[in-house]
Amino acid sequence: MFKNIPRWHTSIKEISEENWSQLLGKDKNPFFEWEWLQTLEDSESVSQKYGWQPVHLAIWKGKKVIGLAPLYLKNHSYGEFIFDQAFLRLSEDLGLSYYPKLIGMSPLSPIEGYKFFISQEEVKEEVTKIILEEIDKFAKENNILSCNFLYVEPSWGETIRGHKYLSWLNKQSQWVSSGERDFRDYLSNFNANQRRNIKRERKKITDYGITVSTIENEEIDKGILEKMHEFYEYHCSKWGIWGSKYLTCDFFEKLSYTKQKKRLVLFSAHRDNPKDPIGMSLCVKSPEMLWGRYWGSKEEIDYLHFEVCYYSPLSWAIKKGINKFDPGAGGSHKQRRGFLYSPRISLHKWYDKRMYELIKPWLNKVNKYTTQEIYASNNEVPFKSKNIEL
Repeated sequence: MFKNIPRWHTSIKEISEENWSQLLGKDKNPFFEWEWLQTLEDSESVSQKYGWQPVHLAIWKGKKVIGLAPLYLKNHSYGEFIFDQAFLRLSEDLGLSYYPKLIGMSPLSPIEGYKFFISQEEVKEEVTKIILEEIDKFAKENNILSCNFLYVEPSWGETIRGHKYLSWLNKQSQWVSSGERDFRDYLSNFNANQRRNIKRERKKITDYGITVSTIENEEIDKGILEKMHEFYEYHCSKWGIWGSKYLTCDFFEKLSYTKQKKRLVLFSAHRDNPKDPIGMSLCVKSPEMLWGRYWGSKEEIDYLHFEVCYYSPLSWAIKKGINKFDPGAGGSHKQRRGFLYSPRISLHKWYDKRMYELIKPWLNKVNKYTTQEIYASNNEVPFKSKNIEL
């Protein structure tokens, strides 16, 4: 009879793809697939060098993994898209070391869906308890102040809150289908003034002689992904020290050789050849969801960002029967284009009692304020009908 043995792994390669994948089930979130995370590590986009040390926790039963928590030790807060500077200042006031902190998420992507992956043959509550106890032990032995699960799957988060994890509510934009059959249906949701605005923005692109084409599947090669990296790098550089340039060129190149290529959709803005773009965005797809990730352009063209990052991907998603489109972090301009705010939950545990007792009432107030803010912002969207419920 095999015992359940917890083991910490400093590289995803220490766990076989087969062992990892069999826990994810049929409805796989691409950002937690072995190959996606392995490409991040292999390209050093996620590495100790850049402040993301993999410390994946696996529960082994013989040669089989029955429970899995993708985790990282971090010595900064970049690439999380949850802004915890207030927690950092509080820890300093209390004379505590905020870093390193333990993070559970898909690195560099504010993607909802984090959870522990557990074999269907096991009792989930028992394996969850083993994982949480091992995390507590690891944190205390290594003087780690906090464990943080970001962008958690909501139903999973409910089961974890009872283990002294505090919930922090944030917001993120998302389009959800209401049965649209084409882009015209999408436009019909808006009031007349905003329909004219969107049509004018799209017409401006065609007036520049620009076409947007989709590049998928075997059309995606190393060359086009190298160009995508150039656009991504240039776009990040425009923001100076605030630019979120986390991914190496090697990451984009390696994607062209992996099975993850089938998950990608590129939207190429061009005047002639789609493989010679002036601007481009990269999205990731699943049967039910489209995620907007990266974009850039070598020319400053009015409304090109909206076309390549919102309108063309949204039109493509509707045609493919995809029901949700997450266009990425930031940008209040998304709301006027039909992307409503949705709540996103992160869970946090502090191993210092003073931190815990000070943050708990603060989070209760902030969460109420954020809920009100989401409701108010969504009801400012220029739809024909108002009073949008969360």
